[in-house]
This record gives sequence, structure tokens and C-alpha cells, in this order.
Amino acid sequence: MAHRSSKRMKKTLLGGGAVVLLAGLNAPAALSFATEQYHAWEIAQPDYVARYGAWHGVDIPKEYRTNAIHAALLHTGKVLIIAGSGNKQDHFDAGTFDTVLWNPKDNSFKKIPTPEDFFCGGHAQLPDGKLLVAGGTARYELLDGEVKRAGGGMRVKNESPDKAVTVKKGTKFRSPSGVEYTSKFTVTVPRAKREFEVSYYDTGQAKPWKTKTTAGEARVFVEAVAVGPRSVATDMAQYEIEGLSGKDADNVYGLAEKITLDKQDFQGIRAAYEFDPKAEKYIPVTPMKEARWYPTLTTLQDGRVLAVSGLDDVGAILAGDNEIYDPKTKQWSKGPFRYFPTYPSLFLTKSGKLFYSGANAGYGPADKGREPGLWDVEKNTFTKIGGLNATDQLETASSLLLPPAQDQRFMLLGGGGVGESKKATPRTAVVDLKQQNPLFKSGPELPQGTRYLNSVIMPDDSVFTTGGSSDYRGRGGSNIFRAQFYDPKENAFREAADPVIGRNYHSEALLLPDGRVATFGSDSLFGDKDNTKLGKFEQRMEVYTPPYLYRDKDKRPALGDGPEAAAGDGRATFKTDHPERVVKARLMRPSAVTHTTDVEQRSIELGLTKDRTSVTITVPKDRALVPPGWYMVFVTDQEGTPSEAKWLRVD
Repeated sequence: MAHRSSKRMKKTLLGGGAVVLLAGLNAPAALSFATEQYHAWEIAQPDYVARYGAWHGVDIPKEYRTNAIHAALLHTGKVLIIAGSGNKQDHFDAGTFDTVLWNPKDNSFKKIPTPEDFFCGGHAQLPDGKLLVAGGTARYELLDGEVKRAGGGMRVKNESPDKAVTVKKGTKFRSPSGVEYTSKFTVTVPRAKREFEVSYYDTGQAKPWKTKTTAGEARVFVEAVAVGPRSVATDMAQYEIEGLSGKDADNVYGLAEKITLDKQDFQGIRAAYEFDPKAEKYIPVTPMKEARWYPTLTTLQDGRVLAVSGLDDVGAILAGDNEIYDPKTKQWSKGPFRYFPTYPSLFLTKSGKLFYSGANAGYGPADKGREPGLWDVEKNTFTKIGGLNATDQLETASSLLLPPAQDQRFMLLGGGGVGESKKATPRTAVVDLKQQNPLFKSGPELPQGTRYLNSVIMPDDSVFTTGGSSDYRGRGGSNIFRAQFYDPKENAFREAADPVIGRNYHSEALLLPDGRVATFGSDSLFGDKDNTKLGKFEQRMEVYTPPYLYRDKDKRPALGDGPEAAAGDGRATFKTDHPERVVKARLMRPSAVTHTTDVEQRSIELGLTKDRTSVTITVPKDRALVPPGWYMVFVTDQEGTPSEAKWLRVD
């Protein structure tokens, strides 16, 4: 790479007094030390940062350091960092759930009381600026060989049409042979439904007095009281429930699905909350019908949110039971039935359809739900899109809507094999949805095969990509200390300064309102190249300052006072002392990112007019292009130097 130390420069650095140092030290160690010293000096030079930018660590007080699993930019300019239990079984067992609010303006931090384990849930920006957070962890996994007590799903039936019945956590279910199991969660079983039926006899006369009763049903994960294989149950049986009496004992019972000593996967929760950026607290809303762990939440053009996929309450991937949240009513309704692997990358397109890039971040069979395409949510039809290579390496890939959003071009970057595969691809590809028969076309390759790459849309219409690893969860010291910009117009990469901190699984990156990029998290499986030391969660944060912020600060575009919301005609006027510097304007939706998946971010080209003291931007009326919500307004000069953002609400 052009900005790395040359052999000649290393020799120059090692001249003079350095020879004395080499005489007393191991030569390779001294050379390594000298190279590091030179690199630290080199990357601080004005010419270097002007060309490549620079990384800076964030000073985080010890009490605010957390395992960043999720990160979302709020319209207050603060960043919500959600850990939940943070992939820590002991935190989960203790009910210690964590959320930290970071203010990049003054680098202040605040702890937020966290009511549920949102670890590996989903999130989406809502029209009023709140953040919907749904799903998370009900139970940690037990791997093969770790399961001592048989477990599985129990369907709980209620044949009473008169009332619902609550079965509390710890309730015992007893099989006909006397084997006992305990429920791991509290569930409420709805009352039975009674429907009238019209019955015809030989006379053909209608008898409208006959009724049909359909039992209410809920499902709960149960675990055997006794250790060992005697509690394994593979045949359907009816289980009595301890603690019920009278009619409840007759009407309510369990039906085992399958109770085994097989691996037990993570299990999801139904909980849903809105985080209020002004009150800075979580507010409970109606829970989802389905429990979800590793779901994707995608905003629709009317501001509702579609929840897709996830592991359910017994650890199985949902078969296609999707649902829609309405922020006006705070209720969920049934969505179109379609299967996706967990954390699928689903983006709203200008047609109102959802584009599935094929990328996903977690669980699912290799031969199901992996093909990219366009999903018509209203008709529930799916049109596949071909042309992609390395289709067996879509897991942990990065994908995004290239700027500006009006172009409707989507990019896929990197990825790896399904599960703990060692496969990683440098492949990038772009598809233009404006074409009559869109197909992926290969783009420039990444420097090497990369999983867990974070990609961020920038105000100058470039895409900043950083980090990742060449193996599963950074295994074998495979973190990639590289960053680069992708230029959509040139269809080419250019170098950026290398990050100091490696980022792989459970890492995030997002654009800040001042034009910088913040990076969080990383959860390496091992901490060394030989895979002998267990990895440690990376709690340091690092912020990247792009080259455009090292240009003449006095000439940087700046926006002054303006409205809080766009007018009915889409216009908003902002004061500025130098309107002549402004040549472009972009409306940028704030990120909500986890597991390399950020389906929120998008950059929309704005209409722009100027007078002597102000600039007026015009927001497109198409809500499939600009979903309702809060956005950042950036203006840029001829060189692409952006202003600091102004926040604007689009209704």
C-alpha cells in the first residue's frame, strides 16, 4: 500500500543511534519497535491525514465500558449503545442488562436502565424519532455435550372458552409415566374460541345451534427435572400441569413436541419497546406475537415496521411468521409469510418493494432463503435476482443502498461461508434496480476475503468500509486492520488510514452528525493466532476523521438556523453566511446497526436553491424513497467537504 513504511525509510530510521540499540537488543524485536515508532510518527503528519484521514481513540470511563452489540444514532445527536447481557452468560443469569448513551459532542456518557435482555434483538427508526427495539434473548445456548437435562417445546392447550390461564415459570408438567419437566418461562394461554356451525341432516334442514370449540394455545420451553436420557421424549403425549385444580385441571394440559438431549439454541423474546431520545428511557409497547432472536426490523414507506425472521421461543428459526408494528397504535399485526435466515438484509426500495441482498448475519440452512431478490410485501411475491458470484459466501456480508438513493443501486461487499466456515470472499457486486431485468455485476475486489465488514454511507457520496476478519469471528488472529473508500461513480476503492483496533463479530460503525465515523465492539472467538487463548470482547471505541475534515476549516460549508420539520411542499430553508460554497445537499437517515446489518442508512439527493443569505432544500415527496422520520441534512462544497448536519423531520 502506498502509505506503508518503505524498506529505505526503515533503514533511515534505524541509522545513527538506533545501531546502538540493536547491539543490545534482539534485532528483530528492535526492528519491529522501530517500525511501529515510525508508523506512529508517519500517520500523524499533515500530508498523511490530508490524504488518508486519521483514527482517534475515545476516552471511556470504566463504569461506562460495555459490550457494544447494537448502536443507533438518535435525532438528539447521541448514540444509543445496547449490550443487553452482552454475550455474557453470567450477566444473563444475574439479570444484568446494559445500555449506554454516548454524546459525541462532549464525550459524555449515561447509563440507561434496561428492562429486558435486548442482546441480539432488532431495531428501527420510527417517524417521531423514537427507536423501536424488539426481540432479544430468553435463554443462552447449550452446545452438544453440554445438555444434561432433556429439553424442548411444550404446547400448552386451554379448552375453556371462559378465561385465559397463566402458567408461571417453574411450573411442573408431568407425563403419563410420571416424568417431570419444568417450564422455563411464564406464558399466558388464551381462552378457547367457540364458533357456531350450521349442520344439515338428512332432511336438509339447517340446525344453527351446533358449536365448535378450538382450544387456545401457547408454547413454552421445558426442561427435565432429572438429569440423563430417561427424560427424553420423542412420542406425542399429553401432560398434566401441576398446581391447577377444578375445571382448570381438566381444561389446561401440555402436549410435548419433542424433548431431547440435542444442542439447545438461543431462544428469543417477544418484548418490544420504544426508546424515547428526549426522555432517554425505554417505554414498553405491545409485545410481538412471535419470540425473535436475530430478527431484522425494516421500515416501510408508511412508517410501519416489518419484523422478519429470528429464532423463536424454543430456539427454532421461524418458518416465515413475520409481523408488522404500527407506531400509531403501538400494536403488531400479521405480516406476509416468507422464510429468511436470521438477520437478513432487507431494504425499502423506490417501488415500495423490499430488496433482499442475500446477506444475512447468522443462522439458517445453506440451501434455503439465500438467493437475492425483490419481495413485494403487498402481494407476497418474490422475484429472484441473479448474476452474483460466490453465492455460498453471503453470510456476514455487508450491503447497502448506494448514494444517492434515487439511483436505486445496491452493493454487496465481502461475506463468508455458512456458520463456522473458514471461507471468506473479497467479492463486491452492484445491482441497478432501475433496469428492466436487473442483475448483479461484479465490482472491484476488497484487498482480501472479508467477513463482518462495516460499511458507512458518507455525506460526499462515498462509502467508507472498515475492519472485518478473514475467518469466523476473528479466529486465528484474522482481524483485518484495513479501511478504504468506495467511489460509486468511479466504481473503485481508494485507501484510507488503517484502524488500530480490529473489528469482527458483534461490531458496528455509523456516521456521526459532524461527518466522522464511530466504530464499536468486536467479539473474537480467540485472542491469539494459535487459537489457544479465549478472546476478550473489545470495549474500546475508535472514531475515524475523514480527509475532508482536514481541509481548510474556514472554508467548510456551514448551515445556520432552520426549521425542525420540512414544509408540506418538502422545502426547508437554512441560513448560511456563504451560500456560494454549497453545491450539493443530502438527506441522510441515521443508522441502527448490529451484526454488520444496517438497513436504515440511506442518502437522498435534495433539490437545492440559494440566495444571498440562505439555502433552500427540497425533499422528494415519495415516501418509499424517503420514509417518514428524522434525518440529517448535509451540504457539501465542490470538493465534497460537508457541513455539520442539521436535523430535519420528514412527516
